[in-house]
Amino acid sequence: MTGSTANWQTAEGRTPRPALTEVCPHFHAAIELIGKRWSGAIIWALSDGPLRFAELKRSIPGLSDRLLSQRLRELEDAGLMAREVENDPQVKVTYSLTEMGEGLRPAVLALREWACRWQEDLP
Repeated sequence: MTGSTANWQTAEGRTPRPALTEVCPHFHAAIELIGKRWSGAIIWALSDGPLRFAELKRSIPGLSDRLLSQRLRELEDAGLMAREVENDPQVKVTYSLTEMGEGLRPAVLALREWACRWQEDLP
């Protein structure tokens, strides 16, 4: 056997797991935020650029107006999304990812790639 833990085995022939560490509170808070129902889909939809409320709703089938409004407020409060109001004759509200929200793009893309590879049989 070598000194690498990956090559060590127990008497039962199993590779021992490394000692578990406490979950980082920052990681836990981030997972709780983006793991809420529809939050990831909203972040994904905004990753291509700003959208208005109706455009967001169309891009995420099954999402209710009430829940979309709630998630948008939560993402804005967390600093991941910005809300811009244009006071023309008709009020226009546009939603976009902030720099912090854009920082999630690689993680969301990696999760999408994982899902496409391993979740092919999902409806």
